[in-house]
Parts: sequence; structure tokens; C-alpha cells
Amino acid sequence: MDSSIAAILTLDGLTNGIVYGLIAIALVLVFTVTRILFIPQGEFVAYGALTLAMLQQGQRPGPLWLLLVLAVCAAGMQAASLLRSGQAALLPRALAGTLGAPLAIAALVWWAAPLQLALLVQVVLTLLLITALGPLMYQVIYESMADASVLQLLIVSVGIHLAMTGLGLVFFGAEGFRTPAFWDERWNLAQLTLSAQTVVVVVAAAALLVALWLFSGRTLYGKALRATAVNRLGARLMGISTTLAGKLSFAVAAFIGALSGVLIGPMSTIFYDSGFLIGLKGFVAATIGALASFPAAAGGALLVGLLESFSSFWASDYKEVIVFMALLPILLWRSLVTPAHDEDEE
Repeated sequence: MDSSIAAILTLDGLTNGIVYGLIAIALVLVFTVTRILFIPQGEFVAYGALTLAMLQQGQRPGPLWLLLVLAVCAAGMQAASLLRSGQAALLPRALAGTLGAPLAIAALVWWAAPLQLALLVQVVLTLLLITALGPLMYQVIYESMADASVLQLLIVSVGIHLAMTGLGLVFFGAEGFRTPAFWDERWNLAQLTLSAQTVVVVVAAAALLVALWLFSGRTLYGKALRATAVNRLGARLMGISTTLAGKLSFAVAAFIGALSGVLIGPMSTIFYDSGFLIGLKGFVAATIGALASFPAAAGGALLVGLLESFSSFWASDYKEVIVFMALLPILLWRSLVTPAHDEDEE
């Protein structure tokens, strides 16, 4: 291996690591707020890339129907809860709040999909559609399980992953898709060729991190989310709705997943089941940060990206095995340095 190959592999590894870092940050956010190891995070990535690909072809994306089903289920559950508690007068307002945004997004995507609008508009539609799935998924599936054990929540997450993978096959088919690049320029820097798409990934990731930092530190909802992540019981005692925090964390996770899918779509062919491997690599990075530290998770993601890139050069047939085996010493080290404690201790 000469210096030019090493530079190419490093750039490729860092680019992939940035995407894994976004996924790892989403996993850490969801876990700290809700105690859910959200295995289907990778499915949001695949859904984002494939939804954009369908919009490029002028087709209405399959997740549109999933959004409508989740919205109807959430509205039905909310209506049943209000009727049982004798609060039928609140029913119209509650249903409007639950169904309003999903129906508006679904109608917008339904109208715009056949028009094959500009790429930027299609990206916005994709982000709206996939992001809307997050809070509805929490409301329908996880809200009633807020006090369940971490193991029970993990089992449910695995079930959701399997369901979303199967639905992905129904929505998008078995064929893989690659979306057009946002920017086709290339620059020669010494022995390295830098593509404009790589610059787009870096800039978009940096902008997202800045936005998350401003959101968590400058807004009331962001501060509530941070408080819930630090201590769920304390946040509840201070009047912070942990249900709202859960919905918000899932919305952010879905947005990050959709954005990650949009960013990697031009760089790699995405299939309906590609999300599992992508999400699993993000989970390895999140584990490096002990599912608690955002900087450590981001650093771990860059390490995973570099390990994957150089493994593909030295032993391409075993690159996935090498990446996932790196999780074993991390888990062993965590088990040795982390004292045992009762589950759900607050």
C-alpha cells in the first residue's frame, strides 16, 4: 500500500464514519431519553434513500401508506383513551392534533410525487415523510411500554426491525437504487481526488450537529430533552412530559436517519435490507460511547469507518466480520470498568 491508496482509503473511511456517526448520535439520543435500543434506526436510513429514489422516478413512495396507517392507529388509541377516561369533549382537538400533520404531509407527497420536482424539493419531501414516522411509531408502539424493562424494549425493537425490513421489500422491491449526486464536481489534491459529494456529506453533517447543539442548548424543548436524558424521574417530577420527550427523540432520530440515507444514496447502492448493516455499524460506534456520550460515539464512528475502509483493502471478504468483531473487546472492556447496578435505577 502506497501513500495515495492510504489517502483514498482514509478519505473513504472518514466519509462513511461521518454517516455512522450521525446514526450513532441518534441511537444514543433515543437510548438516553427512552432506554430503547432502537435497532430499526438503519431502516430509517434505507427508507430515506429509497424514498428519494422513488420520487426521482415519479412514483409515490411506499412509506406514505405506513405513515397513514400509523396515524390512524395513533388516533384510534388516543380516542379510546379519552373515551375511557370520560374526556370525550377533548376528542376533536386531540384527533386534529394527531392526524393533522401526517395527513398534510401525506397529501403533499401524494400530490408532488408524480411531478418530479427539483432534487432539493424531493429531498425536503423525503425528510418530511420519514421524520413524521418517528413520533407516530413511538406513540403507537412504545408509549404504552414506557416502564418496561430494557430487555423487553429491545425485543420489541427487533420485531419492528423485522417488520420494517419486510415492508421495505413490499414498498421498494428487491432492486437496489442509487440516487443522483447533489454535486458532480471533482478536485485533484496532490494524489487524492476529492468528490463534491464528500464535501456535501461533511457540510450537511456539520450543519446538523450545529443545529442539534443550538436546539439542545437554546430551546425549551431541547432543554427538556436533555433533562429527560439525564434523569427521567427527575424530569417527570419537574413537570416535563416524558411522553413528549420520547416522541421528540424519535422525531430527531428519524430525521437523522432520513438525512443519512439521502447523503449516502449517491455514494452506494441501497437495497431494502441495507439498513440493518448500516445501523449495526452505527450501534458499534454508539457502544464505544457506552450509549451515553455523544462525542465518544462520534469518535467511535470515525474509527469504525476507517476500520471498514482499510479492511476492505486488506481482506474485503471479511470486512464486515472485522468491523463487528471489534465490538467484542469493547463490550468486554465496558463490562470490566462499569460497575454493576440495578436496571432502571434513577
